[in-house]
Amino acid sequence: MRRSFTFLLRPTSKQAAALTQCLEDHRQLYNAALEHRRTAYGKAGVTIGYGEQSAELKEIRKADPGGQGRWSAGSQQQTLRRLDKAFAAFFRRVKAGRKAGYPRFKGRGRFDTVQWPAVKNGASWDSQPSDRVTRVYLLGIGHVRVHRHRRVSGTVKTISVKREDARWFVVLSCDEVPAEPLPATGVVAGIDLGVASLATSSDGERFDNQRHLAACADRLAAAQRDLARKQRGSMRRRKAVARVAALHAMVRRRRLDGAHKAALALVRAYDVIVHEDLRITGMTRSASGTIEQPGRNVAQKAGLNRSILDAGWGVFLTILADKAESAGRELIAVEPRNTSRTCSRCGHCAKDNRLTQAGFQCVACGHAAHADVNAAKNILRAGLALREAARAA
Repeated sequence: MRRSFTFLLRPTSKQAAALTQCLEDHRQLYNAALEHRRTAYGKAGVTIGYGEQSAELKEIRKADPGGQGRWSAGSQQQTLRRLDKAFAAFFRRVKAGRKAGYPRFKGRGRFDTVQWPAVKNGASWDSQPSDRVTRVYLLGIGHVRVHRHRRVSGTVKTISVKREDARWFVVLSCDEVPAEPLPATGVVAGIDLGVASLATSSDGERFDNQRHLAACADRLAAAQRDLARKQRGSMRRRKAVARVAALHAMVRRRRLDGAHKAALALVRAYDVIVHEDLRITGMTRSASGTIEQPGRNVAQKAGLNRSILDAGWGVFLTILADKAESAGRELIAVEPRNTSRTCSRCGHCAKDNRLTQAGFQCVACGHAAHADVNAAKNILRAGLALREAARAA
């Protein structure tokens, strides 16, 4: 299986300046390659691909030895592949009839990652194994100290350096990472995702939704008001932008931490976990509509969308899938339709069964339960039925 490992970098001031310049040069290469494609197609109707642009790298590096020539050719090829993937995604969306979104030029602050192949191409992990401190070697930057807080397993395939606010991280993408199966528990569970609680299991266990964005809302609002008063291009505005970015980064880290803890608790407790196959993008689509056809309950829908995104369902499900695969647990996704309206005891489905956000009482048999627990039991039943059908097929 493939996994990623992220570690904090501790560069010297000289190395941090070199990393910043490396990002800037790769950003300029990305933008120049994008302009090349646009001009070739706009003026001559010629489509330029990755192969042609990669072949030109040798001349570009030769013409600019103190700029593009000082960085790894492998990392520059990865930047060109990144642009090629952006165009491939653009054409895929056009073909599917969706909103296309033509690839854009990257401004300062919009290009924060550079990737290197980890095989003799300007980067190597644990470059000085005899040293007690782990270091990563990057061509043009040197041996950068890494705060390695856990063991790396598998074969390192790519090494990426990412800037977040004033901090630097290294991301290792590893293949052939061995699974770490947990002992069987003999217990199965369905989980219902929600806004009041992040997740509720069919046996009544609840994982709190910490609402990290809401908790930081006042500080974010103050920082954004301060940003709005700053003049564009000024040093004070750059500092204000950095403060807003730092607050959003803090919210993201806290949300990730909560998702990891909840997912780990689930995979340790249950052999089979069933969850709803949610279409989060559709669920959080704006209700504003158009001038001709305005949406309904726009303010309420905006608040619900914000709460759903603050809960981080997508992040949680992604982390849960990764941990379940590593632990040897079975994860099943089921259709979420009517799971919150159906009685888990008699199977009667009616809108009136759901009294309130937390209250459920069946109008047919009188069964009363917490609404999330009732939904989780329906999700579990649907998942086990799907599992049996797959085994019988």
